[in-house]
Amino acid sequence: MNIGFIGCGYVADFYAKTLANYPAMSLIGAYDRNRRNLDQFARRWPSRTYASLEDLTRDPAIELVLNLTNPRSHYDVTRACLEGGKHVYSEKPLAMNAGDAKKLVELADRMGLHLASAPCSVLSETAQTMGHAIRERVIGKVRLIYANFDDGMIAPKMSPWTWLNECSVPWPAKDEFEVGCTYEHAGYVLTWLAAFFGPALSVTSFASIQIPDKGISVDRMAPDFTVGCIEYPDGVVARVTCGLVAPRDKSLTVIGDDGILFVGNVRNDTGPVMVRAGNMGRWQSSIGRRTQWLHRWLEARIPWPGAEAIFQRRYPLVRKGRGRTAGPNKPVDFMRGPAEMAEAIGEKRPCRLSAQFGAHIVEIVEALQHPERSGRKQMTTTFTPMQPMPWAN
Repeated sequence: MNIGFIGCGYVADFYAKTLANYPAMSLIGAYDRNRRNLDQFARRWPSRTYASLEDLTRDPAIELVLNLTNPRSHYDVTRACLEGGKHVYSEKPLAMNAGDAKKLVELADRMGLHLASAPCSVLSETAQTMGHAIRERVIGKVRLIYANFDDGMIAPKMSPWTWLNECSVPWPAKDEFEVGCTYEHAGYVLTWLAAFFGPALSVTSFASIQIPDKGISVDRMAPDFTVGCIEYPDGVVARVTCGLVAPRDKSLTVIGDDGILFVGNVRNDTGPVMVRAGNMGRWQSSIGRRTQWLHRWLEARIPWPGAEAIFQRRYPLVRKGRGRTAGPNKPVDFMRGPAEMAEAIGEKRPCRLSAQFGAHIVEIVEALQHPERSGRKQMTTTFTPMQPMPWAN
């Protein structure tokens, strides 16, 4: 399938790096209103450059557009591409509010086009393995989930506006701080929860700005800490936290009647899925109690896993990882999502990352970042449950 990129900013390089994993997909060309970014991208990843968004959407050679612009441009750019007759895969989020997301869903349906949005790590080996363990009831009935996406206190001390990708494009700090880490990052855990437990029923949240001065001028600072409780069918509840204050923690803990599933980093496509008993046996508990003093003494001196870690095991990955990732510090295949969409188009089937799925994630994100808009928010969007990848059954 022939694809075009709109937006050649910081994230575009990560998509281009993993495109080689999918020989059936070809990069035809790109457009960015920043001519320097566009030219540097086209030199690094040889492709045609377009003079405007309209020029790209009018090119009959392009079948699928990747909308990699900043979040506040997603709605307008995606709408223009759909109206131009192109399938669209958008970076997260699909739109900045549920109302606009629904409009895009309706437009794509009316045009007979596919529409999806990132993140796509829910299709990864790690996410599919956790889903398999949940379906197999390895930990019994699931009761509670703790989902975290804390990126650490990156600003102002780490000066993230100086970070460059391999095309020498800077990390868009101003835009990130104005949009907010919840819009930027909550999708990494929310997509997993949606795939595992279905459409959310309600969201109750809290949001605040803990670091009002992050070192650069912004028009309006978005919350840098949000926490919400999300209710899912069958009594499942998730606590979701996003922030730029607490130490880095991108973990997901699923707690069931018979044990606990744990992933240490949802942004590692082939990271381990750990299983341990929720309540250790009498002899295990006895060992834990008797070694507490040793654990405390060693804790400040050398790495020590503690009694709980001793009694956990790896749940076998449903398959080994394959292909290239965006890099050692970002072990993610960004092109999984567009490839899934291309396969769905070719096979004439629904895409796992459907437009309805993306709109549902937007509604949850909006509720998390803006508790003042709804209080306890009852969801108005839904989607058909996501099918596991064929190699994860």
